[in-house]
Amino acid sequence: MTLLSVRGLSLSIDATPILAEVSFDIAPGETFGLVGESGSGKSMTALGVMGLLPSGTVAAGEVRFAGENLLSLPERRLTALRGNEIGMIFQEPMTALNPMKTIGDQVAETLLIHRAARRAEARAAARDRLARVGLPEERFPLSLYPHELSGGQRQRVAIAMAIALRPKLLIADEPTTALDVTTQAQILDLLKRLTAEEGMALMLITHDLAVVAGMATHVAVMQQGRIVEDGATGTVFRTRAHDYTRKLFAASGHRPARTARTRPETLLEVEEAVREYALPRPTAFAPHPRLRAVDGVSLTIRRGESLGLVGESGCGKSTLTRAILGLDPIQSGRVRLGGAEVTAGRTMPRALRARMQVVFQDPYGSFNPRHRVGRLVAEPFHLTGTPTDASDRVAAALEEVGLEAGDMTKYIHEFSGGQRQRVAIARALIIRPDLIVLDEAVSALDVRVRAQVLDLLARLQDSHGLAYLFVSHDLSVVRAVTDRVLVMRSGRIVEEGETETVFTRPSHPYTRQLVAATPVIPANWKEEAHDD
Repeated sequence: MTLLSVRGLSLSIDATPILAEVSFDIAPGETFGLVGESGSGKSMTALGVMGLLPSGTVAAGEVRFAGENLLSLPERRLTALRGNEIGMIFQEPMTALNPMKTIGDQVAETLLIHRAARRAEARAAARDRLARVGLPEERFPLSLYPHELSGGQRQRVAIAMAIALRPKLLIADEPTTALDVTTQAQILDLLKRLTAEEGMALMLITHDLAVVAGMATHVAVMQQGRIVEDGATGTVFRTRAHDYTRKLFAASGHRPARTARTRPETLLEVEEAVREYALPRPTAFAPHPRLRAVDGVSLTIRRGESLGLVGESGCGKSTLTRAILGLDPIQSGRVRLGGAEVTAGRTMPRALRARMQVVFQDPYGSFNPRHRVGRLVAEPFHLTGTPTDASDRVAAALEEVGLEAGDMTKYIHEFSGGQRQRVAIARALIIRPDLIVLDEAVSALDVRVRAQVLDLLARLQDSHGLAYLFVSHDLSVVRAVTDRVLVMRSGRIVEEGETETVFTRPSHPYTRQLVAATPVIPANWKEEAHDD
C-alpha cells in the first residue's frame, strides 16, 4: 500500500528546469530519506508535494496522495489537506514561527483554521501537543513567544504545529541542521516516537547521511533535480552504485590533510575568565538573580594550533568567544593575545584587534547586502588603515580562497552558501591575523561544500601559520580539523586534551553523552564500494 506516490515530477520556473522526472513512493508509517547537496532539488520536491510552489512554476507528472493527484487539485482542496493530512516542519523555526504570536496561539491556529475544534478545545489540544513534544505547560506556558525559547525548543513548537491534526504524512526539511548534537538526538528521537505512536509517514530531507542512516528505511539520492539512486537505506549505503553517492560518502567522512606546524609559544591565553549577566527580577522588589555564563575558564592556544571548543547551545561558548574577541567584557580574569591584554568594554588598540578575525555561521547575515564584495572583503582595513594597493589585496584574497578577482563587483546574494563562506574567509584573511575564530563556520553547509571549505582552511593555515579556534556543535568536524579540544558545559570546561584522545576515550560523563549522541553511519555500511 502506498500513501504518497510521485511519478515523473518535473518542475521549471520561468523556463529554467528545476526537477526532472522525479519518482518515489512512501508507504504509511514509513520513514523515507531524501538526501543531496544544496540546490539538488530536495526542498522544491517537498514544496511540490505541499502545493506551495512559487509563481511562474510549470509542473508536470503526478503527485498522488491517498489516491488524489495533488498537482491537479484546486487551491481550496489543497488548503484542506495542508496541516490536516500533510504536515511540514521547515528548516529554520525562527523564520517559520510568527514572532508576534504566542506558541499556544500558533499551535492552536492549525486546529482553528481547519475548524477541527473551538477556541477552548484548540487551546487544550495545543497544550497537549506541546507536552507531547517535550514542552509541558508548567515549564513552558502557552503565553511564551518564540524569541523566549532556544533553537531546539522552537523546533519542538514547529513540530507541535505540524502534528496538531495528526497528519498522515509529515515532511521534515532539514529539521536538525543548526542544532547541537544532544538536541538533535532529542528531536530525532521525538520524530521516531511520533511516527511510531501516530502511525505517520515521515519524509526526512537532509544532507546529513548519518542522520538518514539512523532514521530512514528507504532513501533517495538527488543530484541536479534528478534522483540518481534509491532503495533500502542499508542497500544504497553499502553498494553506492552511483558515482555521486560515492562522492557524498567520501565527503561525509572527509579529513583535510593538515601539516602539524604548531609552535611552542603561546598566542592566546585566557585565565580564570568570568562573565555574569543580571536576569529579570522574579518579583518587583526582589534582587536580580545572576547567570554565570562563563565560570572561571582558562585556556591557551599556541601559534599555528587548531583548538576545538564544543558543547551544547547555552553552555557559554559564544559568550567566551565574544570575550576572546574583545567584544564582551569579563568581570574577572584575563584574556591576553600575544602578551597584550584584550580589554573588552574599554579602549582597545586597533592593532591588537587586527590580530584576531572571525568567520560566522551565517555569512549572508554577517554581510551588508547593499555593498559589493570588494567593499565587504576590505572592511577590516578600518583597523589598519586602507593601503594604496587595497584593490589588489582584495583580489588576491578572493583568489586565495578559490574565487575570482572579478567577483569583487558582485553582490553577496549572487553567491551560493559555500561561496559566501569563502568570501567571509577572505575578509578574515585580508589583514593577515594571527588567530581566526570560526563560529559554527561550516555547520550549515552540505557535506561536499563543507569538505571543500575545510580543505581550504587547512591549506591557509599551512601557508600563513594561522591559529584557529573552532567553535562548533559538530563533533565530526572538530575531530577532523583540530589538535586539541575543550568540552564546555554550564560555563565551565569539563574536559580537555588531544582531540583523538578525548573523542575515543572520553573521561567526563558529559563528553561521553555528546559522543553517544552524535549520529554515525554503521561501520559495516562504510566498507569501500566497488565501481561498476
